[in-house]
Amino acid sequence: MKTDGFIDSDPRRDLARQWVASQMPGLGRQGWWPNLDSLRPASSDASFRRYFRIDGQAPHEGDSTRQDAREATSLILMDAPPDREDIRPFIKVAEIFLSAGLQVPKIIAANPELGFLLCTDLGQQTYLQRLAENTGLDDDHQHKTRTELYREAWRSLVKLQTYGDRSGLPDYDTTKLTQEMQLFDQWFLGHHRPIVLSASEKDQLATVYRLICDRCTAQPQVIVHRDYHSRNLMICPPHGPGVLDFQDAVIGPISYDLVSLLRDAYIEWPEELQIDWAIGYWQDARQAGLPIAQDFADFWKDFEWMGLQRHIKVLGIFARLYHRDGKENYLNDLPVVMRYAVAVARRYQGLGPLAKILERCA
Repeated sequence: MKTDGFIDSDPRRDLARQWVASQMPGLGRQGWWPNLDSLRPASSDASFRRYFRIDGQAPHEGDSTRQDAREATSLILMDAPPDREDIRPFIKVAEIFLSAGLQVPKIIAANPELGFLLCTDLGQQTYLQRLAENTGLDDDHQHKTRTELYREAWRSLVKLQTYGDRSGLPDYDTTKLTQEMQLFDQWFLGHHRPIVLSASEKDQLATVYRLICDRCTAQPQVIVHRDYHSRNLMICPPHGPGVLDFQDAVIGPISYDLVSLLRDAYIEWPEELQIDWAIGYWQDARQAGLPIAQDFADFWKDFEWMGLQRHIKVLGIFARLYHRDGKENYLNDLPVVMRYAVAVARRYQGLGPLAKILERCA
């Protein structure tokens, strides 16, 4: 039986409540007063993490000692079972992103051994939800709202990419890029659309993967969020989007996060609009001094090849989420990702063998 989104018997929830209660003296000295009775589900994601929201009071104007100097707020409690997830990368990357000037959750308390983390709440409306609300407006208002949101997103991205301290983030190298694409072989071809490739087709696919990796690793290398899209960006005025799910950040190709943003698996934009927004990003990136291609046409090709790598990977991940983890809602997003991948594979020399395999799957 479930109550308010919880399973009645939930040892992790009970342990989380006990942990927050144990933090109350220290939280109180900082001016934070969570109300444990308000603990409720906030969201879950594609990993084993889940999130709870807690109402309470927060310090205001730097004074945590007076009752009238606190304001109503909410906090987010992350539950990451330590045998499945490690919250230390989240803590490390949060510090980097904050230093770069992005809006990310501020960590109030954490216990990596137990897998709990308490942080500030960036709100309850994602970019995807705001964009869905926007569909009722007339065309001019829709375009204005969309462009304002995406401009804020790509400008926050430029801030991140110009940040100088990479602080030991791992490289998004050929090995990692290839392993990700091979998820397509294992989970999409192996489980979702079972297709037996001949030895020749397997060799051709491996050659395509090498071509994609060569093109991607030749790009300028910057800090990469890796999932910079409409479900991980929050409406969080007035300083640009709130940014979530950043714990897997790496040093990788400059076009990667823009692909995540403009060729999002959860919302599909016309290609002319993608190009228009990509030009806006490219102009801002050049002005910020990023080592981006001087000709937009060259950058667009980099963007497309990077997108192909990402979409091949996502086809594999979404198939795995369904077949291994039972998360069938991701099946709804496969057609958009497949359209992106097929379009690019058909467009560029050397990608023909991949295009044929994708067409057999579509």
